[in-house]
Amino acid sequence: MASLALTSSYLPSLRSRLPKSDSNAQIRCSSLRSSLPKATIFGNGIRTSFRIPSSLSSEAKSVKPALNIGSSRGNLSAFTVRAASSSPSAAVAPASQPWQGAAIKPLIASIATGIILWFVPVPSGVSRNAWQLLAIFLATIVGIITQPLPLGAVALLGLGASVLTKTLTFSAAFSAFGDPIPWLIALAFFFARGFIKTGLGNRIAYQFVSLFGSSSLGLGYSLVFSEALLAPAIPSVSARAGGIFLPLVKSLCVACGSNVGDGTENRLGSWLMLTCFQTSVISSSMFLTAMAANPLSATLTYNTIKQTIGWTDWAKAAIVPGLISLIVVPLLLYVIYPPTVKSSPDAPKLAREKLDKMGPMTKNEIIMAGTLLLTVGLWVFGGVLNVDAVTAAILGLSVLLVTGVVTWKECLGEAVAWDTLTWFAALIAMAGYLNKYGLISWFSQTVVKFVGGLGLSWQLSFGILVLLYFYSHYFFASGAAHIGAMFTAFLSVASALGTPPYFGAIVLSFLSNLMGGLTHYGIGSAPVFYGANYVPLAQWWGYGFLVSIVNIIIWLGIGGMWWKAIGLW
Repeated sequence: MASLALTSSYLPSLRSRLPKSDSNAQIRCSSLRSSLPKATIFGNGIRTSFRIPSSLSSEAKSVKPALNIGSSRGNLSAFTVRAASSSPSAAVAPASQPWQGAAIKPLIASIATGIILWFVPVPSGVSRNAWQLLAIFLATIVGIITQPLPLGAVALLGLGASVLTKTLTFSAAFSAFGDPIPWLIALAFFFARGFIKTGLGNRIAYQFVSLFGSSSLGLGYSLVFSEALLAPAIPSVSARAGGIFLPLVKSLCVACGSNVGDGTENRLGSWLMLTCFQTSVISSSMFLTAMAANPLSATLTYNTIKQTIGWTDWAKAAIVPGLISLIVVPLLLYVIYPPTVKSSPDAPKLAREKLDKMGPMTKNEIIMAGTLLLTVGLWVFGGVLNVDAVTAAILGLSVLLVTGVVTWKECLGEAVAWDTLTWFAALIAMAGYLNKYGLISWFSQTVVKFVGGLGLSWQLSFGILVLLYFYSHYFFASGAAHIGAMFTAFLSVASALGTPPYFGAIVLSFLSNLMGGLTHYGIGSAPVFYGANYVPLAQWWGYGFLVSIVNIIIWLGIGGMWWKAIGLW
């Protein structure tokens, strides 16, 4: 091998100087040209170093006299070729590939959390399996927060550790992949693809902007109250968020120039995504039929205190604190996490111009709109027709696939959907088995004994129980799982300590929704809006905690006065 150093603007002259009779040399020179690395500019010339096969070095040497042309200042077409003997120092070392594995420090923090808890002595009343699963679960949560790897990969490592340590069987670890909620969330992303691809999302977004788009705050409130109006009719917060509002919000963000990955997230998207998520948990708490697990709260209430919470009773108790929260929370986030574009007086006019340019609805838009109406109709009347939410969503997606509005290749390309499916199902499985192994029952009993032994008034005792019930949701990836594990125990203890039973049941039922706003996995709408990637995880959790304090103050403070006025206590 020989080494050549060139100062040139291009190489074709080398080929032109080679003997035309030697076609092999011509071909090798062409191959050499295509394999050249990027040039490095020095003053008025371009210098490139590369290695050339020894079979071609003789040709290069033979043309050296013809190519040794003197160059004038600024003449980038002139170049010199210098042949030199091959040596290790003459070759340019290939650029080192960047590390594409896990971020080491976050990975160590996650593993250390699990190891430390693993070797902590197991408390009395807790099985070894339950404690080991808690260690793996908390290590996974730390990994999800610090993100040494993408969320799906972190969750898969957690499941792998559970199976490797024999804490869970393979079928148990992956049991939640058969749960309908993760699949409903994934299907929501596929629907969003159809919304955006057909242009229907943009059309609806421009309609909203034309009506409410003169200010970002007005636009946000229009979405918040639209979702609240649909809440009692669609008993799945996952379906509302993923099937209707995520596609709409994404289209609005794009229409307003707020995109993921280009630094414009804070123009509108970050605030709007977080606002729509935090208010979705409020609207879910306002109606018995607004969240799939609410009827479970009503059933457990009847089983525990033999009193019925009816649809009207629930709505009447929730309407005042709910409306106040729907007004306050968007405004609070607007102040502490504001969009950079707050007002756009020309936006409605521009939106109408865009609508004029779009013209009438296309065939695919009509199919998309019809499919959406079919799916929402099945969500609304699914109880009567015995069709659950995920079945309705699969039917809708089937229509989109058969008509070609969305292709399966596009579904496979929705990486966020598959990533969300993986990590959410993993957390549901681990949290579910924490309950099955008795850890949650042990925790509830421990809390009950502690609070009962303080000798406080029922108001203070109930306040402590409420906070413990609410913030223990960090350990749950499902509202239904939390309600099933802790609702009865906490209601029983609250009643025993003097809390009016019906009042205690109503409050715990409302909080079973509001606590979903703490994390990006605590309720069905959380992974939907978080998966849009407009809000970093640390901010999602931080603002989630702050909003939770505001909601507790509103619902227990103003709500408490309202409940006193209507005779609940």
